[in-house]
Amino acid sequence: MARFLIVEARFYDHLNDMLVAGARQALEKAGHKVDVITVPGALEIPGAIALADGAGEYDGYVAIGVVIRGETYHFEIVAGESARGIMAMTMDGIAIGNGVLTVENEAQAIVRADPAQKDKGGEAAKAAMALLKLQDRFGR
Repeated sequence: MARFLIVEARFYDHLNDMLVAGARQALEKAGHKVDVITVPGALEIPGAIALADGAGEYDGYVAIGVVIRGETYHFEIVAGESARGIMAMTMDGIAIGNGVLTVENEAQAIVRADPAQKDKGGEAAKAAMALLKLQDRFGR
């Protein structure tokens, strides 16, 4: 049994509820312990994971959030920098599943977030678990 932290950027409550539910279900079904913390937005997810990993309490992480394209360039910055920060830590050997949705509209987000449809929260949790197994195999 491992201990996972779901870090959610709580911006769209109804969408995040679905993503967190899918991630939690996948992790608990596999027999893992799960905690959830909330950060203001997707840009804060990598920092929160870095702080949590430094404390050494968790074996893996699931990043959850939704970034919907707006009328400005802000979408590209938030989506790109959040993904870059998460990927940098993953490349350092931290087991992180990226469940931050980057979509054009709310309808796309609903389909991807809903555990009964694409279940991207559950998929992110499964990715984190897979990376944790690789950590064990390669001795991180």
